[in-house]
Amino acid sequence: MTALRKPPLSFWQVVNMNVGFFGIQFSFGLQQSNMSPIYQYLGADEASLPLLWLAGPVTGLLVQPVIGAMSDRTVTRWGRRTPYFMIGALLCSLGLLLMPFSPTLWFAAGLLWILDAANNVTMEPYRAFVSDRLDRSQHATGFLMQSAFTGLAQTLAYLAPTLLLLLGMNKDAIGDNHIPQVTLAAFIVGAVLSISTVYWSVRSTPELPLTSDEMAAIRARPPGWAATLGDIWLAVKEMPPTMRRLWWMKLFQWYGMMCYWIYIVPALAQSMFGTADATSPGFREASLLNGQLGGFYNFVAFGAAFAMLPFTRRLGAQRVHAFCLTAAGVGMWFIPALQHKAWLFVPMLGIGLAWASMMGNPYVLLAGSIPPERAGVYMGIFNMFIVLPMIIQMLTLPLIYHPLLGGQPGNVIRLAGTLLICAAVAVCFVKTPPK
Repeated sequence: MTALRKPPLSFWQVVNMNVGFFGIQFSFGLQQSNMSPIYQYLGADEASLPLLWLAGPVTGLLVQPVIGAMSDRTVTRWGRRTPYFMIGALLCSLGLLLMPFSPTLWFAAGLLWILDAANNVTMEPYRAFVSDRLDRSQHATGFLMQSAFTGLAQTLAYLAPTLLLLLGMNKDAIGDNHIPQVTLAAFIVGAVLSISTVYWSVRSTPELPLTSDEMAAIRARPPGWAATLGDIWLAVKEMPPTMRRLWWMKLFQWYGMMCYWIYIVPALAQSMFGTADATSPGFREASLLNGQLGGFYNFVAFGAAFAMLPFTRRLGAQRVHAFCLTAAGVGMWFIPALQHKAWLFVPMLGIGLAWASMMGNPYVLLAGSIPPERAGVYMGIFNMFIVLPMIIQMLTLPLIYHPLLGGQPGNVIRLAGTLLICAAVAVCFVKTPPK
């Protein structure tokens, strides 16, 4: 019966169902590569940057478990997950259009809350959609395909300003708010991609119809917010052991990645261009360089996601993920000491491998351990394992930035590398259920 309800999809069918992930991740890539510079263009200082990034993890903490639980109990003629895809993508497009026109620091910070909430409305139902639509034997293909689209989308998002310069835009043209015109144009491109790619996936790969028993089970659940929150609490109490053990890996992994994303531009400005002044040409050069480096490591992630599939099937997601995290951690340790642009692309190889693995392998480990009928709520809770470390990082790093890290962004990058190696050790202790 399961085989009849979940027929295997061809490679190109799996591609089509994940095209929407390209638009979602292009939006995230624009945020990762541009929000710290945007904040500094609007007057933020380095020590306060983590606090200004709180929007993403806090909205993820609040929105994704609730949306995941709601999508588990949603019944519409469009499906369970599709309404959330489309509403989130539309709101995300509007947020991307407005961001580069921000007149003040706090306007940009507030708009980021809206933008991240919209992305989160789309994200976890999309993860659950892959679990719903594919048989367990194709979970690795589906989630690593999402990883591939993450790499491709973020490659183009990071490189968008550089590509626009090659098309003739002026890198020194800035608006009244000091935000470069190339940044504005890149966000407009992101707004178009956000809604169009999700619509493509919705049209090309409809959700599987629910059986009469599944429909009856959903409709038998008590309605209302209290019942939804009760579903979340019950899922937390009944969390599978594999999922519980993944917390420690995620804690180190995402604390480290936030350190990298927030401080890589200030670190490059200091090590490569000898400046900490956000209004200087050197700082703009550092932002463009980060776009090139980020584009490269995301392109590596795009290719690695496909190359990783046979290794994941043969060696297991656990071992592959540990290796990739270690490669990234070692690479990050060298970044602040490198003074030549060409050498900076070497550690990006490790970061690209890790980024591909982060977007796929933990979900392979998770999907095999959770009950299918509760995939939405568990994918939402699993996202808490991403956002809680981010919140911890944003609240604690300002406290240690000067006393323990010497007020040096390069030391934050080294801390990130250390934490990724700790994550590699932690994932080795995760026990997975038998196939």
